[in-house]
Amino acid sequence: MKRVAIVGGGIAGVTAAYALASSGEPVEAVLFEASGRLGGIVETVRERGFVIECGPDGWVTEKPWAQELAEELGLGGEVISSNDATRKTYILKNGALVAMPDGMRMMVPGDLGTVDASSLFSDTAKRAFHEELTRTAELMASAPENDESVASFVRRHFGDEVLDTVGAPLLSGVFGGDVETLSVRAVMGPFVAMERQYGSLIRATRVRATAGTRPVFTTLRSGVGALVEGMVAAIPCSWVRLGTAVSSLTRTGDGWSVGTAAGDEEFDVVLLAAPVDVAGALLRGSDEQAAELMRMEASSAVVVAFGFLESFVLPGGFGFLVPPGGAGDSLLAATFVDQKFDGRVPEGGRLLRAFFGGAVGARLLGASDEAVTVLAREQLERILGPLPGAAVTVVRRWPRSLPQYAVGHLERMAELDELVRGMGRIWLLGNGYRGVGLPDLIRDARSAVRECLG
Repeated sequence: MKRVAIVGGGIAGVTAAYALASSGEPVEAVLFEASGRLGGIVETVRERGFVIECGPDGWVTEKPWAQELAEELGLGGEVISSNDATRKTYILKNGALVAMPDGMRMMVPGDLGTVDASSLFSDTAKRAFHEELTRTAELMASAPENDESVASFVRRHFGDEVLDTVGAPLLSGVFGGDVETLSVRAVMGPFVAMERQYGSLIRATRVRATAGTRPVFTTLRSGVGALVEGMVAAIPCSWVRLGTAVSSLTRTGDGWSVGTAAGDEEFDVVLLAAPVDVAGALLRGSDEQAAELMRMEASSAVVVAFGFLESFVLPGGFGFLVPPGGAGDSLLAATFVDQKFDGRVPEGGRLLRAFFGGAVGARLLGASDEAVTVLAREQLERILGPLPGAAVTVVRRWPRSLPQYAVGHLERMAELDELVRGMGRIWLLGNGYRGVGLPDLIRDARSAVRECLG
């Protein structure tokens, strides 16, 4: 019987264990998780009628792998879409919330009329949008052969103001990183492909819009945590070892030796789903070059959720983003949760989530829950006005949870993949390699299980 070690019990590790358990193959797995719970940053708190996501609140609909898993787990009836009929995102500008023009895909407008009517951009930026549509040949010719930063890519198309006003806050909201160093090919691959084919991103967006639209985001009525709960229910209890950190990985003649405080165990296969910095440290003894390729910056996030039983007026839409460079303790973003998805609150309730990231997020990791809560509330009230007392408050800290895909990331990952294949019988899983969203992690974990069983 093949023995498989899964190192790390986040969404990737749990998916791998579930895929092995449901494969029908003669296999025994051990899922090592250093903390006391499974799921990593995927966690749903259900309290007093509130459904509070402590990490990701759903997934991008156009990537099918999370929904496929939900349906396989019997959760198809739980699948719900974002309320896109009222979708609106605001940018904090000069202390006020200004709505992004309707129909924008990231920083690319589908309708220049909505841009012209918006107060978010200056006349100079509006001209840049119009001119981008006429620069097809120039943009195709200026596209570099090698990777470039997100900032460079957006500047080439729309200029500095659009980058600073929309591009930077949108990408920081997803990756918590610096657009000057993020790889455009790794984090905005579809846009790079659009540039290659059409030159103008606005032209490409218009062409693709004719194919029809789907809701932008999807989630589960009872919360994303139901995915983890459904998979864990199908994993043999004897496979799961909580509170067990892996301290070493050593290649043996036919497999791998996994070391913990309890001693060493032999396995045929290792699925390494630990955070990328932990995984790199474990592989350093086997391949120094691979470990070096796994060295990357990672940002920390702090999430504060407030559940209110008393209703109050919010701007219509999904929430707001704060451009980088604001006050020292600025929020990165906030979500109007009950307006984004149905079924998140008891009748008449409200649910807000505040996000801190970057340097502020890193600093707040060591602050008390009380201090973080006070700061989050101050920041929200500075922007939204006075808020009632919260019936439920949840604080979560996610240290180094968002690896930064720096320029050249795809090339480094290709080199890393080659080295890992050379080690034999080990696969790298998690958000440090081929995508940070839930569907990407689920897809990769299931693919790795198919390969290791093959």
